[in-house]
Amino acid sequence: MDDEFRHDASGIEDAEDVAALGRSIREARRAKGWTLEETCRAAGIGRSTLSKIENNQTRPSFDIVRRLTQALDMNPPQLFVQSGQTGISGRRDFTPSGQGERRETSTYSHELLCTELSSKRMLPYIATIKARDVSEFETWIRHSGEEFMYVISGELTFLSEHYRPLAMKAGDSIYYDSAMGHGCVSTSDEDAQVLWVSME
Repeated sequence: MDDEFRHDASGIEDAEDVAALGRSIREARRAKGWTLEETCRAAGIGRSTLSKIENNQTRPSFDIVRRLTQALDMNPPQLFVQSGQTGISGRRDFTPSGQGERRETSTYSHELLCTELSSKRMLPYIATIKARDVSEFETWIRHSGEEFMYVISGELTFLSEHYRPLAMKAGDSIYYDSAMGHGCVSTSDEDAQVLWVSME
C-alpha cells in the first residue's frame, strides 16, 4: 500500500464517509474537466493514489486531502467535514492562536482550526470576508450540512437565495442550512472577521 495512505481502523463504520469523500473529489475533478493524470500532476500525488480515493478503497491522509483541496479549488466544507463515527473516544485537538491552516479564495481568507483530526463532525474556522459586492461571487456557495457563523469583528451582509439580505455586526450569529445558496460581503471599513462552524 502507498505510504501516502494509512489504514482506516474504524473499518465498515466509515464506509459511507469514504464513499462520500471519493464522490466529492471525482465530481470536483470532472467539474474542472480534468483527467486523473491532470489532477495528479496538479496535486502532486500518484495516479493510483487518486484512483483508490475515487473508488472508495481507502481514506487519504490529511496531507493528501489538503493537496486535493488546493488543486481542485474546493471549499473546505466540501472535503474536510467527514463523519466523526470512529471507535475512538476522548479525542482532542488544539490550535494555538493564529496558527491554523491558511486557505485563500478570491472572496474569503480562511484559517482552519484543529486540523489534525481529519475525521470529525464539525469543521471550525475563522474567516476574513474580503468580498465587498455580490458580483465578486461566480455563483452561490452551497454544500451539504449546516453551518453556524458568529461575527467576531466588523460588519457584513449575509446573502442567501431564499431570504432578504441580513445585516450583521460583531456579536451577531446565524445558523443555517448550507445547502441553501449563500455568501457574505463586508460592509464595514475593515474586513469583517467571523467564526464559522460547518457541520455535516
